[in-house]
Amino acid sequence: MSAANIITALQKLIKLHISLNNLAQRKTNIIKEGDMDALSQLLMDEQKHIKAIELTENERERAVQSYLLKQGQLQNTATITDVIETSSDKEKAQLEALKAQLLEEAHMLKENNYLNQQLIYQSLQFVNLTLDMLRPSNQNFNYEKPVQQKYSQASTGMFDSKA
Repeated sequence: MSAANIITALQKLIKLHISLNNLAQRKTNIIKEGDMDALSQLLMDEQKHIKAIELTENERERAVQSYLLKQGQLQNTATITDVIETSSDKEKAQLEALKAQLLEEAHMLKENNYLNQQLIYQSLQFVNLTLDMLRPSNQNFNYEKPVQQKYSQASTGMFDSKA
């Protein structure tokens, strides 16, 4: 049994992750420029990529389950590592290379997303600081006479009874 379907699915996943990484890098520049229209369009493109990745990942999972079932090693949580262990030497090398490349793309995507998250957070801090500077404070700078107590704590009447 060949792992061709798994290899094809992994190759699709890598292409989609590379494309998503490119979008994440473009997002960094868009955030720096502050172009909200471009950011909205880019977010819609990202959603399309995420949906495609989700569908391809489901396809890969079905291919792995089918491959392991035909190899007689059906498991609840089948992974690429399980496929690598049961595949031929030629496929093993190709699967390991694809797995490493996919992990590298996922790591780069994680770093790009972290950078974008930090940029957005700093932008929000700047906006809040600007709003705080423009918003009038509620402090009253006029002199007001302090409120006096009507009764002294030492005496409760007009005459001092201790005398």
